[in-house]
Amino acid sequence: MSEVGGNGNDPIAELAERLRARQALGRSEGLNRLFDYLVESALAGTRPKEFEVAVAVFGRGASFDGSQDASVRVAVHRLRRKLDEFYSGPGADEPVRLAIPKGEYRMVAEPRPAEPAVAAAARPWRRYAAAGIALLLALNLIAWAAFWTTHGADRAVARAQASAPWAGLLKAEPPTLLVLGDYYIFGEIDETAGVNRLVREYGINSREDLDAWLMDNPKAMGSYRDLDLYYLPVGAAFALRSIVPVLTRGAAHGEALHVVMASDLTPEMLKRNNIVYLGYLSGLGVLRAPVFAASRFSIGETYDELIDGVTHKSYLSQEGGPSQGGATRRDYGYVTAFKGPAGNRIVVIAGDRDTGLMQAAEALANPDALKALARAAGSADGFEALYEAQGIGRASLGGRLILASPRRRVNPWTSQTDQSFPVG
Repeated sequence: MSEVGGNGNDPIAELAERLRARQALGRSEGLNRLFDYLVESALAGTRPKEFEVAVAVFGRGASFDGSQDASVRVAVHRLRRKLDEFYSGPGADEPVRLAIPKGEYRMVAEPRPAEPAVAAAARPWRRYAAAGIALLLALNLIAWAAFWTTHGADRAVARAQASAPWAGLLKAEPPTLLVLGDYYIFGEIDETAGVNRLVREYGINSREDLDAWLMDNPKAMGSYRDLDLYYLPVGAAFALRSIVPVLTRGAAHGEALHVVMASDLTPEMLKRNNIVYLGYLSGLGVLRAPVFAASRFSIGETYDELIDGVTHKSYLSQEGGPSQGGATRRDYGYVTAFKGPAGNRIVVIAGDRDTGLMQAAEALANPDALKALARAAGSADGFEALYEAQGIGRASLGGRLILASPRRRVNPWTSQTDQSFPVG
């Protein structure tokens, strides 16, 4: 490894300052403490050992045993990965970069490789998995469109496409992104007890969130692992069946529709595309704030509850509770349509749970239901509506439109919602 500046310490302070200014390490206090400690050690010309890092950064005592506690090694691995991600992404043009040599606990500055290593260009398999999911979904979208156009439903689809909110979206020039609300899960590992299970934690919604939590809870390192796994609600599959024929405009146009996961949706995508979201209210991701900034509704204590700010009535889903056998349960679906930040179109079809999501999707694919929605909403440019659905298990038995109204006249892209959101 070729180090820069004699002993390699001269440019480290400047490089570290640039990294901090760009918040390249995220919000984890533990990860930033480790980074600062290694930088300070490099500037002082020292090479700390594992025990010294454990004491100085993680508050371990004299009884620390690296053979039994891997927290330092795991943390250094995570920091090294963060640096690699930065210099293969936003910092790819940096001529000199910070690095942590393998097997060591020190920071060095080294020149950018003349030719990027093949491994540096590789994506985590989760990205390939997401791309694979998107490809399969896109193929299925085209298949669904072909099925509908060849089975006599094209007239109903055409009527739906001519109604709000689809007419404006389908005429708009930007491509359409179909965004599916997904959820991050990770693994709990306990080799001594033989426990291996998947965990869904509402406060941990990405690999970065898990890294930050582990850095702030170093005793848990080694017990929880990123598995690059995400899942979709069952109701999203049924919602796709309803909405895809409307969006594809026939099999010949299927290639115009692209699929992404909500966890991959970026602000830049929101500007360059029409967006159609399908999923739970809790999975909105970056759409959450603009959706509710101009909404009459707010989220209650959980995403199973919507509160009407006009009537102050609460709508609480029954699907989040324990199973009640064959009894029907009430759920709610929410839809809204409004302009994106660049004049593009945003359509959100969401539910508290599966039954509400399916009911909302069915309504927005039904030309008669769309006509009733337009009459009640009174605005084709920006509106929202709430549906009540009754179901047993994941089977919808029907529903009704509770209310529809124009969205509040504020810009959701410049206004900050005045409500806090539950964790989830």
